[in-house]
Amino acid sequence: NAFEAQDETYRESVLPAAVKARVAVEAGVSAAWYKYVGTEGRVIGLDRFGASAPAGVLFEHFGITAAEVVRTLDDMLN
Repeated sequence: NAFEAQDETYRESVLPAAVKARVAVEAGVSAAWYKYVGTEGRVIGLDRFGASAPAGVLFEHFGITAAEVVRTLDDMLN
């Protein structure tokens, strides 16, 4: 991918190793994000399939919301 193709200096400037509180949000398969959030980070994603509804309804149902991002970060930082 484009990020992985960058040199280590650039990747470190974007995702510094010292920053452990990382959250990725993915409306699709979340598995690819774990390598970026690290062992202490969290991924909010949709890993279930077959549900049918407008996107906003599905996001709310599966917890892919701004409120969930805030709650997750609050848990990580406190």
